[in-house]
Amino acid sequence: MPPDDTARSLVALWHLEAARVIGRVARIVRDVGLAEDIAQDVLVTALERWPVDGLPANPAAWLMTAASHRALDHLRHTAMAAGKEGAIGHALDFAHQAAADDAAERIDAALDDPVGDDVLRLIFTACHPVLPPEARCALTLKVMGGLSTTEIARAYLKPEATIAQRIVRAKRSLAAARVPCEVPRGAELVARLDSVLEVIYLIFNEGYAATAGEDWMRPALAEEAQRLGRVLAGLLPAQGEVLGLLALMEIQASRFAARLAPDGSPVLLMEQDRSRWDRLLIRRGLDALNRAEALPGPLGPYTVQAAIAACHARAARAADTDWTHIAALYDVLARIAPSPVVRLNQAVAVGMAFGPEAGLEIVEHLHSEGSLDGYPLLPAVRGDLLSRLGHHAEARAEFLRAAGLTRNARERALLQARAEACGPLPREAR
Repeated sequence: MPPDDTARSLVALWHLEAARVIGRVARIVRDVGLAEDIAQDVLVTALERWPVDGLPANPAAWLMTAASHRALDHLRHTAMAAGKEGAIGHALDFAHQAAADDAAERIDAALDDPVGDDVLRLIFTACHPVLPPEARCALTLKVMGGLSTTEIARAYLKPEATIAQRIVRAKRSLAAARVPCEVPRGAELVARLDSVLEVIYLIFNEGYAATAGEDWMRPALAEEAQRLGRVLAGLLPAQGEVLGLLALMEIQASRFAARLAPDGSPVLLMEQDRSRWDRLLIRRGLDALNRAEALPGPLGPYTVQAAIAACHARAARAADTDWTHIAALYDVLARIAPSPVVRLNQAVAVGMAFGPEAGLEIVEHLHSEGSLDGYPLLPAVRGDLLSRLGHHAEARAEFLRAAGLTRNARERALLQARAEACGPLPREAR
């Protein structure tokens, strides 16, 4: 394989394996920031060696083994510097444990928590209550989701510098508190659950609609979020929001094959070939939703969003969609989990159920508030509603504004095409 192809293969593999590598190292060194540094060093070594030596027989195992060895070397050097022979023995114990984990494929009985999953341990560690909620999510998205500070800032509608500071402080706080890399039990687990669910859903959303780059979706990220959701649902089958999030992700993921045209361009929901939706994922999602709704207590925001997704999944044709029911569900969601993005989605549903004027009224309030300034979907939704009202010149300007805000090439092309479909610019605007 040519060196450039080897490097590209490594980068693609790293996107899939980075979280597992960092999670394993964090369990050894008990420091998330240090674990990320060690993992990055291993990546640099691989980028230097693989183009020369060729791909290893098992590239993922090579990365995991190299990172584990480097982590153990760090413990040895630290112990020697401190003159603590006992710590060296502890490091060797970790070496034997890591080898056993690899040979037995992370058998749960060999681990001191109920979930044999280093990625899930990493998420729960980064969501420790020693950190403020916003720092928990930013750190986890960075080290586990592999998202850049730019992508995280967009997800939270915050400046990049703010997100970068949160991540640095979070790493220092976890190290200072010597937080172990583990899945907690009992009440402590439940206390961290909201942050963990938020992070998993944000990772799924980045896979569902990539913030930046040349691809409309990043399926590997979405699939990892689904896998983690299934693990959590098995661990906490009586937690409604765990089931609700799983249901939401399964139903949303069922559309993946229909969301891309043959040339890789996006296909919007109302234009998708629903025969290409994955019926198995829909059934799994509806089953999880039914179990969530059957539990006592009020429905949480993920369960309500799953109910909205289920309305689309149950409609054989786009024209069969029960938009009135979806708008009512968004009313519920806006009360229990108010946010500008929820209100923007509510505007879409209201516009479909009761006409574009009703939807545009909500959008205009959001526009005047300025809470979604810089968010490309605000002008995109406004453009769609204006277009349906026949205000094509204004709609074109909104679609072009949205295209200028997005950092995803596929989304930009779609918005530019929608602007072109509104007709040419008025002569006075040229």
